[in-house]
Amino acid sequence: MNFTGEYHNTIDPKGRASIPAKFREQLMQQGDECVVLTKNLQGGLTAYPVAHWQTVVEGVRKRPASPEKESATRFFIAPAVECLFDKQGRIQIPQSLRTHGALEKEVVVLGMFEKIEIYSQLRYEQVTSGSGDLLRADARIVAEMGF
Repeated sequence: MNFTGEYHNTIDPKGRASIPAKFREQLMQQGDECVVLTKNLQGGLTAYPVAHWQTVVEGVRKRPASPEKESATRFFIAPAVECLFDKQGRIQIPQSLRTHGALEKEVVVLGMFEKIEIYSQLRYEQVTSGSGDLLRADARIVAEMGF
C-alpha cells in the first residue's frame, strides 16, 4: 500500500466518515472491503488494511509478556474494529473511537504509506503545528530522507 494525500471531509451525526476513493481503490485491489480502525497516540484514529493489521497483531503477540505489551494491547488492539465500506465509501466509526478522536464534524483523512490516519480538524492542527520547527531543528535528517 502507498496511501498518500490529505483530505478534508465531514463526519455525519451517525458517525459515518468518507474514506477517499483513491484509498478505497487501493484496498479493493487487494480484496479489502473494510479497514481495521483503532486509536493512535496522537489523539486520532488509524485505519489499517486487514493484512497489515494482522501483521501488527502478530508482532505484538510474539513479544514477551511485559507491562508495555499489556498496555499496548489494551490501548490499540482491544478497541480495534473492522469497518466495512458502505455504498457511498463511508465507514461507521463507533462512538468510543469518535470520543477518543474528538470527531464531531470536520475531519482530516491522511494517507500515511501503509495506514490511514483520521483526526478532527482541531486535533490535526495541534498535531502538525510544531512539525516545521521539529524538522528544521535537524535538517540533516530531512535531507537524508530526500527532501
